[in-house]
Amino acid sequence: MRALNPDVEAFIERDGVKIGYEVFGAGDPPVVFVPIDAIVQSRAYKAQVPYLARRSRVITIDPRGNGRSDRPQTTGAYADMEFVADTIAVMDAAGIDRAVLVGMCTSSWRAVLTAVHHPDRVLGVVAIASWLPYLTPPFPYRLQYGFDEVLDTEEGWAKCNRHYWLRDWRGYAEFFFGELLPEPHSTKVHEDCVGWAMDIGAETMLLHDDGAIVSSSREETEAVLAQVRCPVLAIHGREDRCQPPSRGERLAELTGGDLLLLEGAGHLAHAREPVIVNHAIRDFVDRFRTRPPADPGAAPAASAPGRRTWTRPLN
Repeated sequence: MRALNPDVEAFIERDGVKIGYEVFGAGDPPVVFVPIDAIVQSRAYKAQVPYLARRSRVITIDPRGNGRSDRPQTTGAYADMEFVADTIAVMDAAGIDRAVLVGMCTSSWRAVLTAVHHPDRVLGVVAIASWLPYLTPPFPYRLQYGFDEVLDTEEGWAKCNRHYWLRDWRGYAEFFFGELLPEPHSTKVHEDCVGWAMDIGAETMLLHDDGAIVSSSREETEAVLAQVRCPVLAIHGREDRCQPPSRGERLAELTGGDLLLLEGAGHLAHAREPVIVNHAIRDFVDRFRTRPPADPGAAPAASAPGRRTWTRPLN
């Protein structure tokens, strides 16, 4: 059972690859969830969609490799600009001229690229737990073991390894999402994520991760971020074990955006702290409304502030 069923379930097709998307609710400005990392599917946003769809048309897109989308079997099909093109094609099919884009981890980068290459289509970007290539150093434990090496251990992050993936994909998914969910009582989210990971499998995930990336250095990533002209909100958990909070901080700094740091939150803050994250997205979206919010008891739309950083403890 879903908290909110989609008003539209449809596909677009590009170069023989079908991409599934869903549309919920009504109202402007629209909110588009850019295709997420293919280890999960767009249902990963199930805690956001019902809330945001009260006041906006919300579009979710299953990434190539998972959910209702096809699983192409070439690395070229998973280049980051393919996800950008999928986003624009879905917006076209749904009749959306401009939208607020929401990205999470790798799809934060895809949202940024969409804003740079299609600035007339993007009102603003919300980036949660951002993966931004080479922008800041990764956690040292993510570099401890070579991804392509044949290792003599399967402990900890040694599971993030090509050979281990092919040998025990579920074992990797169980470990990985355990790291992404340091908060207590995360059993349901963990179970969901592992289940979605099983929908892609190791072989297709390897193709996804080998897809071409626009940037090959910190300087090139910074140059991309310097081209962003729309407002940006970066949201990052202080206890994120996947993407260092410094990436969210640097994203806000380079784009002149706002930064929300969540004390005690891990990588999947949108799933474990949905009230805080949903309110932050709502307030950001409200900047672009031309009419008062539909909810009688809702606060008026906030005017766009200057760059600010604030930290929210979890109570």
